[in-house]
Amino acid sequence: MCQHQPACPTSDSADRDAARLVAHHPEQGWSLLCNGVLLFEDTGELLPDGQIIGPHRPLRAMRAA
Repeated sequence: MCQHQPACPTSDSADRDAARLVAHHPEQGWSLLCNGVLLFEDTGELLPDGQIIGPHRPLRAMRAA
């Protein structure tokens, strides 16, 4: 699917979120990446094979009081 050089990470790569944006719809809460991954604003993902990846927001660092 990707025509970029160097090629974007594939949808089964650990760094799949680093692929380029093809379509961005913030009003609907999703973006389509070059590798076919649908990325949602809650950081959940839908892979081209139908696999669902749950939201994986980084945890905030806790400060000592």
